[in-house]
Amino acid sequence: VQLQACGGGLVQAGDSLRLSCAASARIFSTYTVGWFRQSPGKEREFVAAIRRNSGHTYYADSVKGRFTISKDNAKNTVYLQMVSLKPEDTAVYYCAASYGIILSQIRIAQQYNYWGQGTQVTVSS
Repeated sequence: VQLQACGGGLVQAGDSLRLSCAASARIFSTYTVGWFRQSPGKEREFVAAIRRNSGHTYYADSVKGRFTISKDNAKNTVYLQMVSLKPEDTAVYYCAASYGIILSQIRIAQQYNYWGQGTQVTVSS
């Protein structure tokens, strides 16, 4: 399974971006997908996830109400819509997929088996 993340860029505070994560196979109906981010000197942190069967979504408190994760199984793509971006959202964003992850571990990066290459999001003030 290969994941390809794209859609990052340089924007101003308050702007919006939509990240995409495309898979090499039809996995998103059976894999839980998460978005994580990492900025220099910091650990990779959970941003959002969407569960494989139920489609239930989960968010970090820092992005709740501003970011929306969704998926299109027919297009093998998961999206992260980001609005009202803040400078502290600046990071490299990664998508990841896991087949057997349980709910209590959905925010833990080490529980994801497959990772995309990351896309840079820079928000200027």
